[in-house]
Amino acid sequence: LTDLEDLGNVVAKMKKKGGTAGKVGIAAAPKPMLNDTLAASLTKQGYKLVGTHSGVKLCRWTKAMLRGRGGCYKHTFYGIASYQCMEATPSLACANKCVFCWRHHKNPVGTHWRWQVDDPELLIKGFMHNHRAMIREMRGLPGVIPSRLQEAQTIRHCALSLVGEPIIYPHINTFLNRLHEEGISSFLVSNAQFPAQMEDLVPCTQLYVSIDASNAAELKEIDRPLFKDFWQRFLDCIDILANKGQRTVFRLTLVKSFNMSEVEGYAELIRRGKPDFVEIKGVTFTGGNKPQLGMTNVPWHQEVVDFSSAVCSLVSDEYEIASEHAHSCAVLIAHKKFKKGTDWYTWIDFPKFLQLAEAGKPFNSMDYMARTPEWAVFGRGLPGDGGFDPNEVHWRKGDSRTSSLASTPASTRPGTPSSF
Repeated sequence: LTDLEDLGNVVAKMKKKGGTAGKVGIAAAPKPMLNDTLAASLTKQGYKLVGTHSGVKLCRWTKAMLRGRGGCYKHTFYGIASYQCMEATPSLACANKCVFCWRHHKNPVGTHWRWQVDDPELLIKGFMHNHRAMIREMRGLPGVIPSRLQEAQTIRHCALSLVGEPIIYPHINTFLNRLHEEGISSFLVSNAQFPAQMEDLVPCTQLYVSIDASNAAELKEIDRPLFKDFWQRFLDCIDILANKGQRTVFRLTLVKSFNMSEVEGYAELIRRGKPDFVEIKGVTFTGGNKPQLGMTNVPWHQEVVDFSSAVCSLVSDEYEIASEHAHSCAVLIAHKKFKKGTDWYTWIDFPKFLQLAEAGKPFNSMDYMARTPEWAVFGRGLPGDGGFDPNEVHWRKGDSRTSSLASTPASTRPGTPSSF
């Protein structure tokens, strides 16, 4: 018999002799990212799981716009049709454990890909199949507009921001190219911890990096990154972003008492990364049994506007507030190259982007911009609407008004984005 404390010595000797125990040193076959417990939890939350490491879920704004109740901030800022947008991720894993994460840190984490890898074609087909199935489940719900329900079966946009870090999926470039071949635009959000993957990334419609703090101390506190060299990785990603040709975005999530003090620091990062756009959004309280944050950490929309104005004042030679979406507590700062006279061009010509991506020749963000309608421009919409589309019904719980859009075909409404 061998004592438990002596097992280490036994294994080491067997390794040297080439014995069976030497197999301990051989890397085991990669395991699926999704285990039964995680899969059950995600399914209960409404996720449709695809393969061993991916998922898709129906966004609340997709549901709202199907009922004529308004689109998301990307509809106001960039002109997407929210009811034709699919929210998905090819990687449920991440390298951060952010305090405001809506997954409450139940998803896997890691500094490199260590799981089984599913084929991009499986993911594309699985995402589209499950998304369309969820759209069909909306049939018959009060207020759903039949024409939009039909149009929603044609997926036009994919928001790769559901959860996790999509850029670490080993076949992300093939995945993006396949999306574009399907006529689907791509909005990819990265946590700026994987500079090598960002450097190698093929053009997507719009590339985001999350700028959750303006200095290393606050970034460590709010993002809780796994990498020890997280700040250098963060800066490297910002430098890489400055040289990308496609539309680039800094995405700031404001959390009171965490990351709203160093305005000059954010301005310096903007000067360094030279993003086309800066989205500044108030954090969303997600609740939970042991929430990291409370409602006291959630800024009011006016506080977000004031913070955006303060940042903008420090980079006013190149940037200006272009739009807002009050319902999302979000403000858009845009580079002035997207402004011609008094007209903004923050919207996207999606068919043009797909043509450019297919051609395979170099192009830049100016090649596929489109004019922003007046209602979506900061300070020019209806008073009090805060960037809400006037062609939609601003639905408020308990409001007795009935929607006049329910019986009106979407194609007959002026300004409807379905043409994209």
